[in-house]
Amino acid sequence: MRNWWSSRKGRHSSENHYSRWEQDYILLNFSQIGLFYEYLEMVIQFGFITLFVASFPLAPLLALFNNIVEIRVDAWKFTTQFRRPVASKARNIGAWQEILNAVAILSVVTNAFIMAFTSDMIPRMVYLYAYSKDASMSGYINNSLSVYNISQIHPDNMPEDYLHDNSTFTCRYRDYRYPPGHERQYTHTMQFWHILAAKMAFIITMEHVVFVVKFFVAWLIPDVPSDVKARIKRERYLIQEYLRKYDVESVKLQLSASFITEPQSDTSLTPGEYEMVSECS
Repeated sequence: MRNWWSSRKGRHSSENHYSRWEQDYILLNFSQIGLFYEYLEMVIQFGFITLFVASFPLAPLLALFNNIVEIRVDAWKFTTQFRRPVASKARNIGAWQEILNAVAILSVVTNAFIMAFTSDMIPRMVYLYAYSKDASMSGYINNSLSVYNISQIHPDNMPEDYLHDNSTFTCRYRDYRYPPGHERQYTHTMQFWHILAAKMAFIITMEHVVFVVKFFVAWLIPDVPSDVKARIKRERYLIQEYLRKYDVESVKLQLSASFITEPQSDTSLTPGEYEMVSECS
């Protein structure tokens, strides 16, 4: 809107009266941290996608559609709404690379915890291989529910339906605790600790597997392609050859200059030497 308001006077003027550089001058200035917010936006998006992809697997696809549109919007913005930026050399994206690596490593941990503690996969496997009598999932629901004695609830917290209907004495809730009347009632059973140990083992195993795959792929796909490395080596070789030839030529010029000046110095005699030569003759 600011660009439009600044350029309104030249909208109906010919370029002879309102030159190109004047039209570019009224555009927004591309500051030194102009790309900071662009990188920040991408890093935040990358963090949300990787850290919580197990909770919403459709997020990467939506991010892809968003980036396709944003590429065109940023292209229009940089070519029509900003002044031409001053180019500067950069070896890489700087600290953003380390931030992305840290987020990628942290995302493995968060997704492993999400998969371990929010799904029924591990409790089902523990029940199937350790507690099922016939190696099937029959009885899993009953096994995963604990019992609580309703009469032990404080009267102020008692449900209203229970005050009118006293036929219900217990309720079931999802947990692994000893039932009322047990010497360790309402404490966690051994199955709870078995499931917790299985979850931690799953997290450690998943982290190591994903890290091995990540580092293998990073090793398999180099940061710099092989043809680019070959071109860089060739450029270095040509530069060295040029410098070597330059040094050889400079040495030749110095030697030729010395050969030209040395005979003159031998034939030219000082007045004292001339008198000695004339006396000897």
